[in-house]
Amino acid sequence: MLEMFDYPFMQRALIAGTIIALLASLSGSFIVLRRYSLLSETLAHVSLVGVAVGILLGTAPLWMAVAAALAASWMIEYLRSAHGLYSDSILSIFLSGSLALSVVIISLAGSFNASLFSYLFGSILSVSNQDLWIMGGFGAVGAALLLVFFKELYFIAFDEEVARASGIRVALLNFMLVSVIAIIIALSIRVVGTLLIGALMVIPPVAAIRFGMGFYPTTLLSLVIALVSVVVGLGASYLYSLPSGAAIVLCLLAFFVAALAINRR
Repeated sequence: MLEMFDYPFMQRALIAGTIIALLASLSGSFIVLRRYSLLSETLAHVSLVGVAVGILLGTAPLWMAVAAALAASWMIEYLRSAHGLYSDSILSIFLSGSLALSVVIISLAGSFNASLFSYLFGSILSVSNQDLWIMGGFGAVGAALLLVFFKELYFIAFDEEVARASGIRVALLNFMLVSVIAIIIALSIRVVGTLLIGALMVIPPVAAIRFGMGFYPTTLLSLVIALVSVVVGLGASYLYSLPSGAAIVLCLLAFFVAALAINRR
């Protein structure tokens, strides 16, 4: 099985998957604790709007996805914090609205083809060296921000009002967190796909939480689950010609079922 990594495209897919697994599991721990899990799914659908616009205009779909996800994440956080709208309501509106908009744009572009499906479900063949440099650069900045403000984000995740009363810049850190998550999701669509990246961000922390450990051990276990799922999923994708994103998500689901079986509390 290890011979698959003799191929350059598998090496690139492994590096990209490792970067995404690290960032997704780290940021996913915060949104799961805040009961904000639908954010990842919503921003993934918004990224699809960016991809559709990129295909329609003939520009870089990946960068359009980053721009769309960033703009939507800021608008969602603004509506939640400034207008007091319920998080699930805002996310539902953005999710359904962005999906409808992307379908219309793709229809206008006449691009229901293999290229679009690679963005929807991921494709290990589509990861280039340029993608790796972009993921590595943005990933390093995102990981550094999450680690530097780890304690503050942890505090906010448990009680936003008490964190604000304690002098923590809650609004600024919330905008930073959703921005990092938006970029991670937009850059992940090459490997995992737009429709499946939410699973990589949510399932590892949910499975790890079942073991009832502290926040730090739970985050580390979440990272291990994500990394193992990426490696096993890519291996299954290579051996059986499966879509890489779907194979990775099925591995994540296997970990979740195992966690439920081991700890039934």
